[in-house]
Amino acid sequence: MSDLVALDDVRAAAGRIGDYVRRTPLIEVGPVKSRPVAEDATLHLKLECLQVTGSFKPRGASNRLALADPDAVARGVCTGSGGNHGLAVAFVAQRAHVPATVFVPKSTPEDKRDKIAAWGAEIVVHGKVWDEANDAAHEAAAAQGLVYIHPFADPAVIAGQGTVALEVLADAPDVDTLVVAIGGGGLISGIATAAKAMRPGIKIVGVEPTGAATLFESMKARQPVTLERIDTAAGTLAPRRTTALNLQLIADTVDRIVLVSDDEMRDAARWLWFELGIAAELSGAASVAALMCGRHRPQAGEHVVALICGAGTDGLG
Repeated sequence: MSDLVALDDVRAAAGRIGDYVRRTPLIEVGPVKSRPVAEDATLHLKLECLQVTGSFKPRGASNRLALADPDAVARGVCTGSGGNHGLAVAFVAQRAHVPATVFVPKSTPEDKRDKIAAWGAEIVVHGKVWDEANDAAHEAAAAQGLVYIHPFADPAVIAGQGTVALEVLADAPDVDTLVVAIGGGGLISGIATAAKAMRPGIKIVGVEPTGAATLFESMKARQPVTLERIDTAAGTLAPRRTTALNLQLIADTVDRIVLVSDDEMRDAARWLWFELGIAAELSGAASVAALMCGRHRPQAGEHVVALICGAGTDGLG
């Protein structure tokens, strides 16, 4: 287990971020027309789509901001984002009354750009994919002396995201399996680190798009792999490369990673809307897609929690 992020870090993060985030609900999938899992399994959904700004991202961003040098924070914060992390950084900067600059790729939907701007951040569109926007954000932060907040490869960000696991295990201490979408790996790194420390027998299943199998390929290669291309509409799950930190944490704590297609995520998003009235973006529906398609098939009596990590309507078209 890595000593860079531990359960104590996650618990400390929970104590810092309370004024920035909501404690989101965990709901059981009750009477529905069709179930993603068999009747002899239990399924709960952790609704981080109801988190402030519409995703789990403010957890990590607010913890990172709290630990940064106050004089540096006063100059402003900066990040590169596919959308959700940029929203979170804009939000925490607005709450802290400091300027924020968010670099996004051309693939970021216009509505997310508008939301980032509405939180008061300066938007800079750069590059075709997140990796290119993030490189530009690094350069701007260095040149202007801004606090750079990484979306997934920062121990403070990972610890903040891990607070999701504290809430899940408080509400469902007997959970057997957590199903979590993977972009760069910060969310699942934090959740798995905390959950395995608290409940060593728990299973962690990661889910990536077939068109952005960054961690899936990196796990096979046992080192970070740079994908030649990205081919998914789920832009928040689409970095071309992860980092050694995230890969190490995932290798230590995640039981397996499965892949789902964009169409499978759309079917899951439509199921969430039809059955439960939950508007999840493609990435937010990835965990349910893995269950609906049998990528993870629960055993009799298994208690599964699937994380709905982001809100949106891109899966409902």
